[in-house]
Amino acid sequence: MSKTIPYDKEELAAWIRLVLTPGIGIRTAHKMLTAYGLPQNIFMTSYRELQRIVSPQIADAIYAPVPEAITEQIEKTQKWLEEPGNAILTLSDSNYPGLLLEIPDPPLMLYVKGRVELLSSPSIAIVGSRNATAQGRMDAKEFARSLSESGLTIISGLALGIDAAAHRGGLKGKGSTIAVVGTGADIVYPARNRELALQIAEEGCVISEFPLGTGPLASNFPRRNRVISGLSGGILVVEAAARSGSLITAKTAIDQGRDVFAIPGSIHSPLSRGCHELIRQGAKLVETSQDVLEELKHYNSVSESSDRKMEPENTSLQEDILLQMGFDPVDSDTLCERCEIDAASLNVELLSLELAGEVESLAGGFYRRLVKR
Repeated sequence: MSKTIPYDKEELAAWIRLVLTPGIGIRTAHKMLTAYGLPQNIFMTSYRELQRIVSPQIADAIYAPVPEAITEQIEKTQKWLEEPGNAILTLSDSNYPGLLLEIPDPPLMLYVKGRVELLSSPSIAIVGSRNATAQGRMDAKEFARSLSESGLTIISGLALGIDAAAHRGGLKGKGSTIAVVGTGADIVYPARNRELALQIAEEGCVISEFPLGTGPLASNFPRRNRVISGLSGGILVVEAAARSGSLITAKTAIDQGRDVFAIPGSIHSPLSRGCHELIRQGAKLVETSQDVLEELKHYNSVSESSDRKMEPENTSLQEDILLQMGFDPVDSDTLCERCEIDAASLNVELLSLELAGEVESLAGGFYRRLVKR
């Protein structure tokens, strides 16, 4: 059940006006709020007084008549708040998440769909590549499920790949999940995640700092990433290329004083290089969810059952194929030689193992074993 947050219409209108006034960025807004308190006070301050802490251009913008576009946005937001499950938190709200207040530039406003109380729950972010491998998606989902079952809320960015898998895993545990989006809270991006976004809004929480109707602009996502890490007690990177948004999020987390964890992978996989780079820089190498929980000792401990590995029931030939395959990509001809079987027999067993989620086929006739964590 979503928590209802009462709000004052005039106060909310002043917050929206402050956010949308041209030329006012987050740092300038924080400066004025520190000096004058609530936004209403800023708009009631004399022009001469304002010029003591902001430029004449910003003072002019504050004293200018309210643009029609801002008035329309205020009306749109008030109407949006009438819908069940929708809420807005401002910096002055007692429900504003405490961890987020610790970062240098917390959002002035958060648009929330769903369970507001999750924003103050013990949490961990899970991020990674949009173009994740089957193994990466499996790892993200299973780590998220286990950590959520232990009581941690899973935070991610609703992107394809690792993010989506992490959200799905988080929904399976009592910790649930929070999606931090780079659009307005009334827009789902990417559209392929629409059903997932609706489920998160119902069972978890979707949040955004961007005004309603904001589209997926490229400049929004770095800002979104600082919120993902800022809300979290730590961040787990599952798969990431050497230069990726996930690494930027991880480095932001380090700057914010958060713990950073990374899952290692094959030295042959481009999507392992980002994780390996983080580990070289001091991120904690993890292989199970228990590794994460041991570092986050102030959070709930995971139960034995939540981290128990599933043992595959394979035939002796399939077990031999998995053993000879190892954990690096290998082509079918090499497997035939290692297992001393013909290609037709190998293909039958590989198909069976692929359907069982034990291996995945790669480009160029290569196969790789999947690890069930």
